[in-house]
Amino acid sequence: MENEKKKRNSFTGSLGFVLAAAGSAVGLGNIWRFPYLAAKDGGGLFLVIYLILVLTFGYALLTTEVAIGRKTKQSPLTAYSEIKKGWKGLGILAGLVPLIIMPYYCVIGGWVIKYFVAFLTGDGVAAAEDGYFNGFIAEEVWPLVFFAIFLGASAFIVFRGVNKGIESSSKIIMPILLILVIGISIFSVTLKHTDVAGVTRTGLEGLKVYVIPNFDGLTVSGFFTVLVDAMNQLFFSISVAMGIMVAYGSYVKDDQNLAKSINQIELCDTLVAVLAGVMIVPAVFTFMGTEGMNSSGPGLMFVTLPKVFESMGFAGNIIGCAFFAMVLFAAITSSVSVMEAVVSSLMDQFHISRFKACVIETVIAAIGGIFVCLGYNKLFFNITLPNGASAQVLDVLDYISNSVMMPLVALLTCILIGWIAKPKTIIDEVEKNGEKMGRKVLYIVMMKFLAPVFMVILLLKAFGIM
Repeated sequence: MENEKKKRNSFTGSLGFVLAAAGSAVGLGNIWRFPYLAAKDGGGLFLVIYLILVLTFGYALLTTEVAIGRKTKQSPLTAYSEIKKGWKGLGILAGLVPLIIMPYYCVIGGWVIKYFVAFLTGDGVAAAEDGYFNGFIAEEVWPLVFFAIFLGASAFIVFRGVNKGIESSSKIIMPILLILVIGISIFSVTLKHTDVAGVTRTGLEGLKVYVIPNFDGLTVSGFFTVLVDAMNQLFFSISVAMGIMVAYGSYVKDDQNLAKSINQIELCDTLVAVLAGVMIVPAVFTFMGTEGMNSSGPGLMFVTLPKVFESMGFAGNIIGCAFFAMVLFAAITSSVSVMEAVVSSLMDQFHISRFKACVIETVIAAIGGIFVCLGYNKLFFNITLPNGASAQVLDVLDYISNSVMMPLVALLTCILIGWIAKPKTIIDEVEKNGEKMGRKVLYIVMMKFLAPVFMVILLLKAFGIM
């Protein structure tokens, strides 16, 4: 084991790790889910609750997974049993999450490429037409082609390894992504539009809708809904409970200041998550009013926003192209991290080369992705999930991975670290070079008491019990 640890690749420095980890966290969940939830859940009220959870619940889980990775120098599949013998099952569960996510994430990544190409070629007006999105995903060939392109790009980066692939691409993509996010956010706030009824709305008014808490009609059950939504969003926002941060943590050098790096990841990811709302909510409000903000998921990104860009006239094609380029960058960095969690697990468990592990995971993702694409035409079905939502192939995979398995992984991690291996295991790893863990007491309370309660609530919600 010691020889394997010594031979393991590592990030060249803290910047590479922070950018790669932040790139993993900044994905489609932030961009199409965060703004919708913020608009639905009282604007600033959701933001305040989310920020509190990031600094407490999110911090505890993020610190735990990164520290487990660095301490064991193992991937999620094998790391937990290194912490405590007999906990291999948790590693298997954590390893299955990215395996399930990868196929449908790459399908959605293919959709992003399609829209980027549409706006790049000046076809944004057509993309804004009713039925364009549903017509595209119902096709039998093109969704598979764009899916294959996205999967191939992700696999190529992962195949190149930790330094030449993940770290190098993150150092290029993340700065560009941040520039685009900030630029589009500023543009969105400066918008102004008068509709056919003569009503004038501005981006600044939309920004107020987004950031100012709205307590009108708020009830105890309503507040609970906001809390649950914010907790669910954290999984998307900081990439925890899916093995990614354990894998990335295993590539962090022992002499690196772990506490500082974790704080930087928190800051970077939270900044992008909040700015995702600044990009989208003011623009949608300006051109479509409050009713336009009711879309979520694919509906927000692939139906509502193209209509907003089309309403901007000539500038809409340019802004639309920049927006989908930014989304594509975010999607790539996240899919790379999801794939790396699986590839590193295969390498550690079966002692095979990176090339073989990449080939195996690419084939698995390709087969799964084909089924997801066909789920909108030849394999279409519609079932009702335990939480009451209607679903087909993609939704079923998303429900299993995000609503059930991720809270379960987080709950079991809290039990392992909070009560069996004890929080000191993680605290000692964070402080091994003499650094001080700033939120030590908070960390202990979260892992032992509060976080497990949060996870039980999310699981009950997923099964329609609450």
